[in-house]
Amino acid sequence: MHFLALLSGPGAHALCAAALLAPLSALAADLSLSVADGPAAEATLYVALYNDAASYADSKAVASQTAPMQGGKARLVFTGLAPGRYALRAFADENGNGKLDTNMMGMPTERYGFSNDAKGNRAAPVFEAAAISVDADLQTVIHLR
Repeated sequence: MHFLALLSGPGAHALCAAALLAPLSALAADLSLSVADGPAAEATLYVALYNDAASYADSKAVASQTAPMQGGKARLVFTGLAPGRYALRAFADENGNGKLDTNMMGMPTERYGFSNDAKGNRAAPVFEAAAISVDADLQTVIHLR
């Protein structure tokens, strides 16, 4: 059968679409996260994923997940990410109220952390300090403090 005849049949559009989309799905990556140094008691881990400095600064995550922490540890995976730079924020909700508690000075009273174990100066670290490149499946660790 002639090659052009394949492209003119009823399944030609589906074949072309599949050929165009296949490379895009091959570029998707999974980001596996392990979190350590959480509370000894059971807690819920909240993790937010940001794909640029603006969304990070505005706390507008592109994805978020929760996971149970047991023995101070948790694991979760963000699947199908497009190649790029991402930053993670995490905290252990130790009292079950669904938020990161702070003291009167605004300092967290529950354990928290960032990708790259980035640290800020009396505030969250900037996106660039926490950013990790995801261009293939990647495993990373956040140590809570």
